[in-house]
Amino acid sequence: MKIDLTDTTASKVNKALVEGRRAIGTPAVGMVLTMVIVTDEENAYDATKAAQEASREHPSRTLVVIRRTKRLPRDRHGNRLDAEVRLGSEAGTGETVVLRLYGETGKHADSVVLPLLLPDAPVVVWWPVDAPENPAKDPLGALAQRRITDAYAVEDPVAALAQRSTSYAPGDTDLAWTRLTPWRSMLAAALDQARTDVISAAVESEADNPSAELLARWLGARLGVQVERVTTDGPVVTAVRLGTPNGEIRIDRPEGPLAKLTLPGQPERTLALKVRSTAELIAEELRRLDADEMYAVALQAAAHGKVTKESVQHA
Repeated sequence: MKIDLTDTTASKVNKALVEGRRAIGTPAVGMVLTMVIVTDEENAYDATKAAQEASREHPSRTLVVIRRTKRLPRDRHGNRLDAEVRLGSEAGTGETVVLRLYGETGKHADSVVLPLLLPDAPVVVWWPVDAPENPAKDPLGALAQRRITDAYAVEDPVAALAQRSTSYAPGDTDLAWTRLTPWRSMLAAALDQARTDVISAAVESEADNPSAELLARWLGARLGVQVERVTTDGPVVTAVRLGTPNGEIRIDRPEGPLAKLTLPGQPERTLALKVRSTAELIAEELRRLDADEMYAVALQAAAHGKVTKESVQHA
């Protein structure tokens, strides 16, 4: 079910949600949180689709905030709110409201969003692109328990990480960090099996990869060693090497969904290590709404380590 509202208000949007749920016989009590997506028109479709797929695991009310600065034809004032309310099959397992804010209305998006939040439910704000420099102090970010950014969406990811390290507040996280969960799990399991000291480390990836930078910082902070960054042809993170007195621990994923794990004195193993979709990343972030302390450690760790360039050829 889809309801279009032109030149409307938050009160009328709430009324449309109630009437729509009543018409299709769907209660709101099953929704566990409000997801606010702050994006532009170009990225709205993909972000909304990812949130709807994630809502299968976390039923939620999704509010898509799109600020439009261009004046509409025959619009004398240029300040207005248009809304598109989606329920039932149009919105996955929750509800979706697309809010297009024109003119001065876009500067007060928090006033539009606040009445539409689910009562007594957590709020998560996600910026797929164009995240603010300080998410916690952004008017919309201040409404949320969790704030999600994505360093992949900026021109200079490493500089963006530096900015976010200075403005970090509990509740902040970044999808560049979320992409590392399988890598961190495998590295921790490998070290549990090897049970040896690590004396050196290297992370191989494409140039300016924010996930590789966070992984290197995390390894350096946790292992107490300098981590070498090795630039390869990619894609994304391609390998991690840990030097030990007994030999090298290595996870190698040059491409595709499979990786090879090498431990000293053990046969090589093949492991599943695919590049996950945005919907899977968002679903993971919604599983925990407390502060991600390890992200803070990685983000704020000193960016020590030698950067080298190496053309890696894989069979």
